[in-house]
Amino acid sequence: MIKSELNLPSSIGLSKIIPVVILLILFISLFGSWYTVDQGERGVILRNGKIIGTAEPGLGFKLPLFDTVVKISTQTHTTSYSSLQAYSRDQQPATLNASVTFNVPPDRVEEVYANFKSIDAMVARLLDRQVPTQVENIFGKYTAISVVQERIKFGIDVTSAITNSVKGPIEITSVQIENIDFSNAYEKSVEDRMRAEVEVQTQLQNLEKERVSAQIAVTQAQAEADSQLARAKAEAESIRIKGDAEASAIKSRAEALAQNQNLVELTKAEKWDGKLPTTVLPTGTLPFIDAKKSN
Repeated sequence: MIKSELNLPSSIGLSKIIPVVILLILFISLFGSWYTVDQGERGVILRNGKIIGTAEPGLGFKLPLFDTVVKISTQTHTTSYSSLQAYSRDQQPATLNASVTFNVPPDRVEEVYANFKSIDAMVARLLDRQVPTQVENIFGKYTAISVVQERIKFGIDVTSAITNSVKGPIEITSVQIENIDFSNAYEKSVEDRMRAEVEVQTQLQNLEKERVSAQIAVTQAQAEADSQLARAKAEAESIRIKGDAEASAIKSRAEALAQNQNLVELTKAEKWDGKLPTTVLPTGTLPFIDAKKSN
């Protein structure tokens, strides 16, 4: 009788705890059965640690206490790599900065979790190992000059090399070579060479300008000479034509005088100034116009 009285308070305390535990279990079951997956993510559903499927964005249901949902981002990510050391084909050292843009295909989130658990671990095991190596390998195929002159092609080659070397649930969308920094000594030598090339080009341009000016002067002189020759020919031709005309006129006049004696006398009369000659011919006659003939 004494024992039952002593155990009574314990029984009363246990009866109060049990409902609380039941309510707690119901609360956990109610709120632990629902989950949400944001847009730009996919959920990997685990039951007691085993992958049993994936979840699309939105509200979902899972078994409480048994199921868990691990969210994997499917958005675009960019990881940067600075101070990558490499040597060009002509043994010029350089420091490069690069960045890789990638995403996880939605249908491969299970593979990401199964092999890497997270995107950060995937990047560490896939990209971090390959990017420096591939950048160094491709850079070594270019000379220091050509890698600068063919910057776009170099970027394409690096992108192709990284894409082909990285095998896994990752999709590389682009690789950017953000900076190529050569040694100070080499950059100075390039500046000196470029300055010399500019001076050579300037001299060539000046020579070409002088050549063109000389050609213009020759052309102008030739044009002036041709013009003077043309004027001389025209003047000579004019003189010739004028002479021919005068000769033809004289000939015509001579023929006319020869055929008409009266015209000869008329011409004499036209040219006589009206004065008798002071000298008498041996025949004693005075040259005069025959008045009868002139009539």
